[in-house]
Amino acid sequence: MFMRRGPMMRPVVRPAGAPLLRGMLVGGTAYAAGRSVARRAQHEQDQNAAIEDLQAQSQAQSQTQWQAQSQTQWQGPAQAPPQPVPSVPQTPPAPSAPPVPSLADQLTQLAALVQQGLMTQEEFAAAKAKLLGGG
Repeated sequence: MFMRRGPMMRPVVRPAGAPLLRGMLVGGTAYAAGRSVARRAQHEQDQNAAIEDLQAQSQAQSQTQWQAQSQTQWQGPAQAPPQPVPSVPQTPPAPSAPPVPSLADQLTQLAALVQQGLMTQEEFAAAKAKLLGGG
C-alpha cells in the first residue's frame, strides 16, 4: 500500500498484513474501555434486580405479618392476646468518674498502711508531701 508523497517525500511502503502499532494500541484501548463500561452496566443492572427482589420479599413479609395481626385482632377474645413488642431495655447512664476521696481520707489510708507494716515512715513522709504539696 502506498501513501501519497509530498514534494520532497519518498513513498512509505507497509506490508499489507501488518497493522500499525498505533492502530493496535488505540483500537485495543477502545475495545477494553467498551468492555469495561459494558461490564459495569451489567453489574449495576444485576444489583438493581437484586435490590428489587429484596424489596419485594420485604414487602411480602410485612404484608403477611400485617394480615396475621389484623386477623387475630378481629377474631375476638377467644384467642390469646397479641404479644407486646419487646422494648429495648434502657441501660442506666454511665456513672461519672468515681468521687475523689478527701485529703483527710487519703492521709488516713496512708497511716493505716504504715500501721500494717506495708509502708515505711520514709514512704509515708514522701506520699504525705506529695498529697499536701500537690505534686
